[in-house]
Amino acid sequence: MTINVGDKLPDVPLTVATDNGPEQTTSGEFFAGRRVALFAVPGAFTPTCSARHLPSYVEKAADIKGKGVDEIACLSVNDPFVMSAWNKADGSSDITMLADGNGAFSDALGLSFDASKFGMGKRSQRYSMLINDGVVEQLNVEAPGEYRASSAETLLEQL
Repeated sequence: MTINVGDKLPDVPLTVATDNGPEQTTSGEFFAGRRVALFAVPGAFTPTCSARHLPSYVEKAADIKGKGVDEIACLSVNDPFVMSAWNKADGSSDITMLADGNGAFSDALGLSFDASKFGMGKRSQRYSMLINDGVVEQLNVEAPGEYRASSAETLLEQL
């Protein structure tokens, strides 16, 4: 079952990719007490994710935070070292990189998919979400192969 607007996020392990190395957390802890714009991608360094998705949030970060968002986070089913390297290569200090290494968060949301036919294993669907104190306020899930609904521009319009 896929998570919906108004639902509380499941509490599962996540890893924050920081300059000082991986920091273990849980989704319950990370999203508690603040408003977070989360966007998820199928993979770090993949074409659409690197050319369009992450850059849209880097470009619009100040505008999004100016609308009452405390933090912007990017999530992928990758390890924290890959997420850190991707942030250094294409990201920004305005974006927190979350590693869902085993896909537990994506599975718990009902937003994972099997990309084995591409040699990528389990991955997160492409989506954006506005979360307020652990509760989903907005959810924009892309159709397979699409990139529109989860863009920074769309989420900014919803704020």
